[in-house]
Amino acid sequence: MSNNLQNLFPVLRTRQDLLQEIQTHSHLLTQFQGWSPEQQKDFLDFCTGAKGVKMLYDSFFKEIMNPETTPERLEEFLSLVLEQEVTILTVLPNDSTRIADENSLLIMDIVVELSDGSIANVEVQKIGYAFPGQRCACYSADLLLRQYKRVRSEKKKLFSYRDIKKVYTIILFEKSTKEFHEFPNIYVHHSEQKSDTGLKLELLQDYTFITLDIFRKNLQNKGISNQLDAWLTFLSVDEPETIVNLITAFPQFKPMYDEVYQLCRNTEKVMEMFSKELQDLDRNTVQYMIDEMQDTIDAQQDTIDEQQNEIAHQKNALLQKDNQLQEQQLKLSEMEQELLKLRKKLSE
Repeated sequence: MSNNLQNLFPVLRTRQDLLQEIQTHSHLLTQFQGWSPEQQKDFLDFCTGAKGVKMLYDSFFKEIMNPETTPERLEEFLSLVLEQEVTILTVLPNDSTRIADENSLLIMDIVVELSDGSIANVEVQKIGYAFPGQRCACYSADLLLRQYKRVRSEKKKLFSYRDIKKVYTIILFEKSTKEFHEFPNIYVHHSEQKSDTGLKLELLQDYTFITLDIFRKNLQNKGISNQLDAWLTFLSVDEPETIVNLITAFPQFKPMYDEVYQLCRNTEKVMEMFSKELQDLDRNTVQYMIDEMQDTIDAQQDTIDEQQNEIAHQKNALLQKDNQLQEQQLKLSEMEQELLKLRKKLSE
């Protein structure tokens, strides 16, 4: 069967050539043999074009969408997502003190300052959380706090809260939670804070949730219908036929694939990148399992607490009944004593 991607990208090597290079270098072979058969197949597939590269792998995304070297790419994507013209002013460092700095299922985090002073945080989450709203709110609050600290430090005495600009939290879910599946035909959700009376205040936290699993289901039925769909296809689809259709309709993506497949020529580097992705995925999967187990434990503990409360309530009820019984027995004893006295008087 012809490999469509090798026809488009002659730089791609054959499976035999790639395996030969790996087997020629002992450290590469050791690394390769440390992967599971499925992981070995995934690596060989995307390096040879049997399947497309998973662009949402952190390493690949940051190579292709690096806002420091090719800002125009992320600018276009953000412009489409936020439905406004976006210009990236600078890339902000990740802050080690961020509120959400726990071991999360986060696989990418890019923070940029836009030309109007607002801040956008682009994150990809491999597995949807049990409560995505709460986590996203924490991410957004952290982003706002980081901006506040930075601007206040820069402005010093001239600081005003009007200097604080919007923060956009953009979350791409590879596997979304059940709440999103209540909207099977919608894969981009915008959320912002509003008053129920029509009062207009400049509240600063905006959210965009993009569910790539729901997008892919819709893609099968309606195809690529606009520029944003093209970007989401580029980021989330690895079927060669779909990639060919994407490049045919939107040639702007071909240079991005060229860069990735040129990178795949450097076997040692791309194996290191792939190993890092596997390590991150393993760690995140473990963390996900821990979170799930903790949720189960918490639920069981709540049940135990309820049962203990019920037992305590029943004990109190029994104690009250026991006290009532003792009072009745005491009254009965008093009545018997009184009866004896009456009988004695009668006999006299």
